[in-house]
Amino acid sequence: MSINLEPVDLPRLSKGLKSLKSTRKALQNPVYEITKRIFDVTICLLLLPFILPVIMICGIAIFIEDPGQIFFFQQRTGQYGRRFKMFKLRTMSKNAEEMKKSLMHLNELTWPDFKMTNDPRVLRVGKFLRKTSLDELPQIFNVLRGDMSLVGPRPTSFAATTYTLWHTERLEVKPGITGLWQVSGRSDVDFDDRLRLDIEYIRKRNLYFDIQLIFRTVAAVFRSKGAY
Repeated sequence: MSINLEPVDLPRLSKGLKSLKSTRKALQNPVYEITKRIFDVTICLLLLPFILPVIMICGIAIFIEDPGQIFFFQQRTGQYGRRFKMFKLRTMSKNAEEMKKSLMHLNELTWPDFKMTNDPRVLRVGKFLRKTSLDELPQIFNVLRGDMSLVGPRPTSFAATTYTLWHTERLEVKPGITGLWQVSGRSDVDFDDRLRLDIEYIRKRNLYFDIQLIFRTVAAVFRSKGAY
């Protein structure tokens, strides 16, 4: 029996260990975590009086076009793989989930993501809400509940069991309403590329970076790039 031993790529191994150490250091910062939570709650409470009337107007527009509930509740994957109920304004017809099965062959992203440029399930008002990201406004309540943060990796609709091992690094922190991938193409970014951006955010994150991303998100919404 002969055994072939591959030479150890020490530079690559060293780089990988440094990367892992960098991630762990970013996660072990209780001062940042407490400050971030205070920042999240303060901003949400300040914005609440302005956001509630907008949600009400959007809800009336949704109901006029397609009578039914105005909110869409979906199970999403949060920190440590925990599933939670995420709130959104409904942008699709009431039978959207049933229609999805017949549209799977038109998926423009890599599974398990699903996106279509001209999705027939999307309401007319829904297109506007998506383009302006107004459908995301109810997630302010997820932030107040502690399920989410203002900034972080976007929570996926599919469970953590769908992830490969390297994907799970994004589950070390709370998901966010916005994040690095949303200012880097939004829906035009495929899942693996989003994961790389999420991991980059985790390794760089600090309060100043979070504030930067919030302002960059506002600019991205006005550009409407990748929003559909």
